[in-house]
Amino acid sequence: MIKTILIDDEHNASEFLEKMLKRYFPNKFHICKTCESIDDAVEAIEEYQPELVFLDIQMPKKNGFELFKEIKNINFEVIFTTAHSEYAIDAIKRSALDYLLKPINYVDLLGAVNRFEQKNKKGNQEKQLNILIENIDSGDTAHKKIAIATETGFEFVKFNTIIYSEAQSNYTKFYLTDGTSVTTSKTLKHFEELLPVELFFRIHKSYLVNMNFVKRFSKTDEFLAELITGQKLPVSIRKKDEFISAITQKTNA
Repeated sequence: MIKTILIDDEHNASEFLEKMLKRYFPNKFHICKTCESIDDAVEAIEEYQPELVFLDIQMPKKNGFELFKEIKNINFEVIFTTAHSEYAIDAIKRSALDYLLKPINYVDLLGAVNRFEQKNKKGNQEKQLNILIENIDSGDTAHKKIAIATETGFEFVKFNTIIYSEAQSNYTKFYLTDGTSVTTSKTLKHFEELLPVELFFRIHKSYLVNMNFVKRFSKTDEFLAELITGQKLPVSIRKKDEFISAITQKTNA
């Protein structure tokens, strides 16, 4: 059985989740303890060494993210639970971690459990959680990171090292400042929704560019965005005016 700890300051929420786990996944989870505070959770994790933790984000005194600042070795998987906080959810997505929106339903819970069982990446778990904390704590958007899933694991990439991203069918290829590239099976639309709009602009159905690397915009024979690296990427006609406005605002900021 999977050793599990539930962390939520609302007793009813923990009780409901525990009942769902027992009802829909009989003999799969062993609930070691239910905790209503981060301090209690730290002690429980050290005592029981769980494989999986369901962690509420919004709690009094210390929120869910504070947990990772108080634990030395993170050798368990985490599924976040939350009723709100879009900012926190964006950070969780960028860190490639799992979450459930309250009220939790069976379909979402089943998906989270299946993903947990399919994952065998405990070595990456601590890195992912560290990236999450960096994203939450850092006030400088450019220095935040995103976790990019690859065939062999995850690449943790700072926003300001991404020059541009290119759609390749259902894949996305990231071109980075060190001359390397990273390819993932996620679509460009997926990353367009995750990356900050103040830095990245979708100039074309195939390209998402970091505005910090745009050198000039050409509208001679065709609309082209020239990057400081020398690449020239097409700008779609319908995006032209919006792109000019965005690049002007960026330049004058």
